[in-house]
Amino acid sequence: MTAHVFVDETKEKGYLVTAAVVLSGDLVAARRTMRGLIMGNQRRIHFHKESDQRRKQILDAVVELAPEVVIYDGSAHARRRQRDACLVQLVADLAESDASMLVLEQDDSILEADKKLLYRCVRELGCQDDLVYRHHRAHEEPLLALPDAIAWCWHRGGQWKKRVQPLVTTVKVV
Repeated sequence: MTAHVFVDETKEKGYLVTAAVVLSGDLVAARRTMRGLIMGNQRRIHFHKESDQRRKQILDAVVELAPEVVIYDGSAHARRRQRDACLVQLVADLAESDASMLVLEQDDSILEADKKLLYRCVRELGCQDDLVYRHHRAHEEPLLALPDAIAWCWHRGGQWKKRVQPLVTTVKVV
Protein backbone atom coordinates (compact mmCIF):
# COMPACT_ATOMS: atom_id res chain seq x y z
CA MET A 1 0.00 0.00 0.00
CA THR A 2 1.26 3.47 -0.82
CA ALA A 3 1.76 6.20 1.74
CA HIS A 4 1.48 9.95 2.09
CA VAL A 5 4.15 11.87 3.99
CA PHE A 6 3.38 15.06 5.91
CA VAL A 7 6.24 17.37 6.80
CA ASP A 8 6.88 20.17 9.28
CA GLU A 9 10.04 21.90 10.48
CA THR A 10 11.39 23.19 13.78
CA LYS A 11 13.97 25.97 13.76
CA GLU A 12 14.54 26.44 17.49
CA LYS A 13 17.84 25.19 18.92
CA GLY A 14 18.90 23.61 15.67
CA TYR A 15 16.94 22.55 12.61
CA LEU A 16 14.68 19.50 12.39
CA VAL A 17 12.34 18.30 9.67
CA THR A 18 9.71 15.87 10.92
CA ALA A 19 8.08 13.52 8.40
CA ALA A 20 4.94 11.62 9.43
CA VAL A 21 3.90 8.73 7.19
CA VAL A 22 0.24 7.75 6.85
CA LEU A 23 -0.83 4.79 4.70
CA SER A 24 -3.19 5.70 1.86
CA GLY A 25 -5.92 3.46 3.22
CA ASP A 26 -5.86 5.34 6.55
CA LEU A 27 -6.03 8.88 5.13
CA VAL A 28 -9.80 9.42 5.29
CA ALA A 29 -10.11 8.26 8.89
CA ALA A 30 -6.98 10.14 9.94
CA ARG A 31 -8.23 13.39 8.39
CA ARG A 32 -11.62 12.93 10.05
CA THR A 33 -9.91 12.40 13.41
CA MET A 34 -7.71 15.47 13.12
CA ARG A 35 -10.53 17.68 11.79
CA GLY A 36 -12.63 16.56 14.75
CA LEU A 37 -10.02 18.04 17.10
CA ILE A 38 -10.23 21.52 15.61
CA MET A 39 -12.18 23.77 17.97
CA GLY A 40 -14.95 26.08 16.72
CA ASN A 41 -12.75 29.17 17.00
CA GLN A 42 -9.81 27.57 15.15
CA ARG A 43 -8.94 27.11 11.48
CA ARG A 44 -6.32 24.51 12.34
CA ILE A 45 -4.41 22.86 15.14
CA HIS A 46 -1.19 24.71 15.92
CA PHE A 47 0.38 22.70 18.69
CA HIS A 48 2.51 25.37 20.37
CA LYS A 49 -0.57 27.55 20.86
CA GLU A 50 -2.58 24.84 22.61
CA SER A 51 -2.97 24.40 26.36
CA ASP A 52 -1.33 21.39 27.98
CA GLN A 53 -4.74 19.76 28.42
CA ARG A 54 -5.48 20.15 24.70
CA ARG A 55 -1.99 18.96 23.81
CA LYS A 56 -2.64 15.75 25.72
CA GLN A 57 -5.97 15.29 23.96
CA ILE A 58 -4.39 15.86 20.54
CA LEU A 59 -1.47 13.56 21.35
CA ASP A 60 -3.85 10.78 22.38
CA ALA A 61 -5.33 10.97 18.87
CA VAL A 62 -1.92 11.21 17.18
CA VAL A 63 -0.62 8.17 19.07
CA GLU A 64 -3.81 6.27 18.19
CA LEU A 65 -3.28 7.08 14.49
CA ALA A 66 0.29 5.73 14.85
CA PRO A 67 2.03 7.45 11.95
CA GLU A 68 5.55 6.24 11.26
CA VAL A 69 7.86 9.20 11.86
CA VAL A 70 11.36 10.05 10.69
CA ILE A 71 13.16 13.13 11.98
CA TYR A 72 15.86 14.75 9.86
CA ASP A 73 18.39 16.86 11.73
CA GLY A 74 20.09 19.45 9.54
CA SER A 75 21.57 21.42 12.43
CA ALA A 76 25.17 20.72 11.39
CA HIS A 77 24.75 22.73 8.19
CA ALA A 78 24.94 26.49 7.75
CA ARG A 79 21.54 28.06 8.45
CA ARG A 80 20.76 28.69 4.77
CA ARG A 81 21.52 25.05 3.85
CA GLN A 82 19.68 23.22 6.64
CA ARG A 83 16.28 22.89 4.98
CA ASP A 84 17.77 21.85 1.64
CA ALA A 85 19.93 19.16 3.27
CA CYS A 86 16.93 17.71 5.09
CA LEU A 87 14.66 17.78 2.04
CA VAL A 88 17.28 16.19 -0.21
CA GLN A 89 17.68 13.28 2.23
CA LEU A 90 13.91 13.01 2.71
CA VAL A 91 13.27 12.75 -1.03
CA ALA A 92 16.09 10.20 -1.37
CA ASP A 93 14.45 8.09 1.34
CA LEU A 94 11.00 8.44 -0.25
CA ALA A 95 12.39 7.43 -3.65
CA GLU A 96 13.21 4.04 -2.11
CA SER A 97 9.86 3.66 -0.33
CA ASP A 98 6.19 3.19 -1.17
CA ALA A 99 5.44 6.88 -0.67
CA SER A 100 3.36 8.43 -3.43
CA MET A 101 2.68 11.90 -1.97
CA LEU A 102 4.83 14.40 -0.08
CA VAL A 103 2.93 17.25 1.58
CA LEU A 104 4.80 20.23 3.00
CA GLU A 105 3.34 23.17 4.86
CA GLN A 106 3.34 26.15 2.52
CA ASP A 107 5.65 29.00 3.45
CA ASP A 108 5.41 31.62 0.72
CA SER A 109 8.90 32.96 1.49
CA ILE A 110 10.55 29.67 0.45
CA LEU A 111 7.92 28.17 -1.86
CA GLU A 112 9.78 28.78 -5.12
CA ALA A 113 13.09 27.54 -3.69
CA ASP A 114 11.34 24.39 -2.42
CA LYS A 115 9.74 23.74 -5.80
CA LYS A 116 13.08 24.06 -7.60
CA LEU A 117 14.84 21.78 -5.12
CA LEU A 118 12.09 19.14 -5.16
CA TYR A 119 11.83 19.24 -8.96
CA ARG A 120 15.58 18.64 -9.26
CA CYS A 121 15.66 15.91 -6.60
CA VAL A 122 12.82 13.78 -7.96
CA ARG A 123 14.34 13.89 -11.43
CA GLU A 124 17.86 13.07 -10.28
CA LEU A 125 16.49 10.14 -8.28
CA GLY A 126 14.19 8.98 -11.09
CA CYS A 127 11.03 9.02 -8.98
CA GLN A 128 9.14 11.79 -10.82
CA ASP A 129 6.51 9.29 -11.99
CA ASP A 130 6.01 7.80 -8.53
CA LEU A 131 6.31 10.69 -6.05
CA VAL A 132 4.09 13.77 -6.17
CA TYR A 133 4.81 16.73 -3.92
CA ARG A 134 2.46 19.47 -2.82
CA HIS A 135 2.56 22.53 -0.60
CA HIS A 136 -0.58 23.21 1.43
CA ARG A 137 -1.48 25.67 4.13
CA ALA A 138 -2.01 23.97 7.48
CA HIS A 139 -5.74 24.80 7.50
CA GLU A 140 -6.12 23.09 4.11
CA GLU A 141 -4.55 19.77 5.16
CA PRO A 142 -5.40 18.64 8.71
CA LEU A 143 -2.74 15.92 8.66
CA LEU A 144 -0.04 18.59 8.73
CA ALA A 145 -0.94 18.74 12.43
CA LEU A 146 0.76 15.34 12.89
CA PRO A 147 4.35 16.44 12.25
CA ASP A 148 3.62 19.78 13.94
CA ALA A 149 2.62 18.04 17.19
CA ILE A 150 5.40 15.46 17.05
CA ALA A 151 8.09 18.05 16.26
CA TRP A 152 6.93 20.24 19.15
CA CYS A 153 7.02 17.31 21.58
CA TRP A 154 10.40 16.11 20.36
CA HIS A 155 11.89 19.57 20.72
CA ARG A 156 10.26 20.18 24.11
CA GLY A 157 11.68 16.96 25.57
CA GLY A 158 10.73 15.34 28.88
CA GLN A 159 7.28 13.79 29.17
CA TRP A 160 6.28 15.24 25.80
CA LYS A 161 9.10 13.51 23.95
CA LYS A 162 8.35 10.25 25.76
CA ARG A 163 4.76 10.37 24.49
CA VAL A 164 5.83 10.47 20.83
CA GLN A 165 9.08 8.51 21.00
CA PRO A 166 7.41 5.19 20.05
CA LEU A 167 6.26 6.78 16.78
CA VAL A 168 9.75 7.93 15.77
CA THR A 169 11.47 5.12 13.89
CA THR A 170 14.62 7.03 12.95
CA VAL A 171 16.49 10.26 13.61
CA LYS A 172 18.81 11.03 10.70
CA VAL A 173 21.60 13.56 11.01
CA VAL A 174 22.08 14.89 7.50
